[in-house]
Amino acid sequence: MSHYSDTIAAIATPSGIGGIAVLRLSGDNATAIALRHSNRTALTPRHATYSLFRNGDEIIDDVVMTYYPAPHSYTGEDTVEIACHGSQYIQQTILDILLNSGARMAEPGEYTQRAFINGRLNLAQAEAVNDLIESTNRGAHRLAVSQLRGSYAQRLKELRQQFVELASLLELELDFSEEDVEFADRQQLLTIVRGLMDECWQLQESFRQGNAIRNGVAVAIVGAPNVGKSTILNALVGDDRAIVSDIPGTTRDTIEDIVTIDGIAFRFIDTAGLRSSTDIIENAGIERSLAAARRAQIVLYIVEAGTEADTIEKNINALGDAIQDKTIIVVQNKTDLYTPTPLAIKNITDTVSISARRGEGIGILKKKLYSSTIGNLADDTPIVSNPRHLEALHHITTILPRIEHGLKSKLPADLIVIDLREAIYHLGTITGEVSSPEILSTIFSHFCIGK
Repeated sequence: MSHYSDTIAAIATPSGIGGIAVLRLSGDNATAIALRHSNRTALTPRHATYSLFRNGDEIIDDVVMTYYPAPHSYTGEDTVEIACHGSQYIQQTILDILLNSGARMAEPGEYTQRAFINGRLNLAQAEAVNDLIESTNRGAHRLAVSQLRGSYAQRLKELRQQFVELASLLELELDFSEEDVEFADRQQLLTIVRGLMDECWQLQESFRQGNAIRNGVAVAIVGAPNVGKSTILNALVGDDRAIVSDIPGTTRDTIEDIVTIDGIAFRFIDTAGLRSSTDIIENAGIERSLAAARRAQIVLYIVEAGTEADTIEKNINALGDAIQDKTIIVVQNKTDLYTPTPLAIKNITDTVSISARRGEGIGILKKKLYSSTIGNLADDTPIVSNPRHLEALHHITTILPRIEHGLKSKLPADLIVIDLREAIYHLGTITGEVSSPEILSTIFSHFCIGK
């Protein structure tokens, strides 16, 4: 990135024709450049000012200019937003004029990077801006808004401060090592470290949920042939997406479709029926079914209503690692033909009884799917959704057992502090207290130019 006193310009609205478009100027000369092409002599802070936009004597368009003086702007710099008519010709002409008047073209994400550099946002909030722009469902939007509001970054900062305080206590001991003074009870420090281990581990584990919310929750529909898997898929998506037949083995391959439930995108995968078969093609479909279950966050295990609990448990256990650590919902289908069996099966997340053919219980099934993702989470629950943050937390959860071992085995304080400082470093890379030009360039290069 270039020197931050440069004035940058870009079109902030999407490419194309619309009623209006917005161009953004930010930097030391933003107001001077805007007024150079206006019939106004001044811009009132935080007021929308009607103006002609001119290039010499030529009138380009009627515009509205809004001036945000530093530091009370998105970037923390003097910023002028110019709203013009949405003609692509007008947009590009105004941009060219601004660039010829001393501004330069903004680089991808440079407005948000300047907001970070100028202390308007921390790094986690800055990344949430891009997540907000790219959100395609209410769940992703809710997650991005929560992170942008700062509760997530605030909790990470609090965690980092706890690590700093631990390191300070141990370093204080080093300063008075000759006097054999212990400033903190090692057992008390162990309790604090174990609490930090639990919280960091929970944050790391929350990535499954955060990634699913951001990119869609994969749901595998599995079970024996003819239990109604394809009928359930059709009922969930509201369309004849899958072929329904009484002939076992009709579904030979996985079929996928996406449904939004209460703002969360669910990617349903209908799979081939699980059974022993001599048909090569059907067996290939069954292998793909197991692979789909391994990729999924949620497994809907479909049975006919009335199937004995012992049989269901045995068949689920036979799936082995394909469903390990998954959310498993047992769906008893065909309640129009059979009576559901009371189920109390170990490791099952939930159960629901439906008649997919009649559409009965589908709404309840959707509610259970939603509640198994973020339905019961408070708006300020910290959830990790960024792979970069996950990597940093992984480093920390690797370091913490070493710190625990060091305290238990009474290692010298200076050796324990080395690990603590490393954990502090990795937490700082998430919030931006530790950053480098390479990290910043990588993060902001994924932003659009106008943001």
